[in-house]
Amino acid sequence: MKRLHLKRIFVSICCLFISFNSISAGDIYVDATNGNDKANGTFNEPVKSLAQAFRIAREWRRLKLPEANNGITIHLRKGIHYLSEPLFIRPEDSGTTTSPTIVDGDGSWISGGIELKKGERKGNIYEFDAPIVGTHPLEIRQLYYARLGINRASNIQNDGTYDRIIDFDKEKREIVIPTPANIEDLKKEKQIEMHIVQRWATATLRIKDMIVEGEKTRVSFHEPESRIEFEHPWPQPVVGGENGSSAFSLNNGLCLVDEPGEWYQDRSTHKIYYCAEPFFGKKLFKKTSENADVCPDGLVAPALQTLIKIDGTLSRQVSNIVFKNVTFAHTAWLRPSYFGNVTLQGGFPIVDAYKLEVPGLPEKASLENQAWICRPGAAISVRGANNVTFSNCNFNYMASTAIDFEWGCKNSTVQNCIFESIGGTAIMVGAFPSGGFETHVPYKAANAGEICSGITIKDNLIVSATGEDWGCAAINAGYVSDINIDSNTINHCNWSGICVGWGWTALKSDMKNNRITNNIIKLFAEQLHDAGGIYTLSNQPNSVISNNIIKEYGAAPYATNDRVFYIYCDEATDGFVIENNNCTEEKFGTNQNGKNMKWRNNGKKDILPVEAQ
Repeated sequence: MKRLHLKRIFVSICCLFISFNSISAGDIYVDATNGNDKANGTFNEPVKSLAQAFRIAREWRRLKLPEANNGITIHLRKGIHYLSEPLFIRPEDSGTTTSPTIVDGDGSWISGGIELKKGERKGNIYEFDAPIVGTHPLEIRQLYYARLGINRASNIQNDGTYDRIIDFDKEKREIVIPTPANIEDLKKEKQIEMHIVQRWATATLRIKDMIVEGEKTRVSFHEPESRIEFEHPWPQPVVGGENGSSAFSLNNGLCLVDEPGEWYQDRSTHKIYYCAEPFFGKKLFKKTSENADVCPDGLVAPALQTLIKIDGTLSRQVSNIVFKNVTFAHTAWLRPSYFGNVTLQGGFPIVDAYKLEVPGLPEKASLENQAWICRPGAAISVRGANNVTFSNCNFNYMASTAIDFEWGCKNSTVQNCIFESIGGTAIMVGAFPSGGFETHVPYKAANAGEICSGITIKDNLIVSATGEDWGCAAINAGYVSDINIDSNTINHCNWSGICVGWGWTALKSDMKNNRITNNIIKLFAEQLHDAGGIYTLSNQPNSVISNNIIKEYGAAPYATNDRVFYIYCDEATDGFVIENNNCTEEKFGTNQNGKNMKWRNNGKKDILPVEAQ
């Protein structure tokens, strides 16, 4: 009996020692399926939500417990972690350089979506009730199917052909189009939208009325987009351009759900209609990796616009946060459903814009128009932060921007990540002044800390960005300094590949010391021209574009001109050394560039690296 008693004491001491070591390691476990937010977050008693894991970590740091001494790692168990609200990361969640807070996904997903279930099949159409979120049926503009994004119903022809406008009537605020064959069905629809190409951007216009005049139909639109579309001078649709008139499509009506993969939601009944693929309901892909089976196999409706909100201030920053091995997925963007979406450039919606009857501002005597913009939505927004890292993460099925370092961000990194099926911009950085700040006026921050600086975007793969808003760039940086965009690969985007700069101004601003190096850009400008594989604006002293491979641009069958360049230094670009870039041909564009531009050894090289073939 004495031996048994001693053995029990020994086992108890060992268990306590193991438990203490586990706790002191600063590990918190999250299991979305079997966890419980009243648990303590240990390996055997995981919490259910990522928010609760951050709360535990926050308390460890607040109370200065030993668990936080050597860093805190939040482990996500494999599976899909559905969020009901954005994860809010605040200054109190900050780690230190020796004790960061790390979220290790281990291949799991963080999703803003809800799976659709129990669809009723009627012919080749599946009918779903919209999920109830809180007390309201979910309204959507996007729908995702397994590992594929799918399209809202449209009149685009089977071979992908778009129609072209006949006239753009500024006085009547109408666009004249060829009368569609199914015009009587279209006129019965209440939610039809027009998607229209206008030079280097596109617009989404909610249709108010369609008046048939034989072979022509006059289309009018709701406010505020009608006012903005017909008053703003740049960019507008083209009639009779060098490559024809602007292309358009009509979208979002039940009568348009006629092709496999198309869908539509009726906002009056909240029903969702999906035209099924022949293999709908079956697994689409064989398991390709140990983590592939965590992806949902059915239809997913995005319920959240933002998954993660990292929100600090200049005086109290969020610092030393790391996300690794996480897939972020399934986000929404609803603004076009309520306001339409007329953009100025780079996917930035116009709030107001008009032509000046008498040109000129104090900052720019030749300016003949003014514009005020707002920022598009983002799946992950970062503000007032230092040393925030995303490493080996995937970003899939985002309706707008995937990750956005908005302001006050320093020394942060996005590295070894994959971006795929992004509706807008994959990575956005820096100030694009919004609100009451006129967009052509050079921006100088009242506090230097507001300018994003020391951001590194390195070794990422961006595939099929700009899928919904063609006028976005794969990587877009505005007023930034000391940014390092290095060794990324960009395949397929509809406008420009990498953009740095904003403001269309030669005057001094907060832009400087920016580097765009060693990137591979293939198949940019697939839908729009007035584009560049690398595109710049304004004065950026001591900046560099070097050793990039820019291989080819897309066919852009509906671009209204041929203005597409491998490197395009647009209005008032200055301060760059542009050298040793390997381009398929020497096709470069400049527009009122300054005197401090140096071009050396750019153009076609005989041998391209294997990965660029």
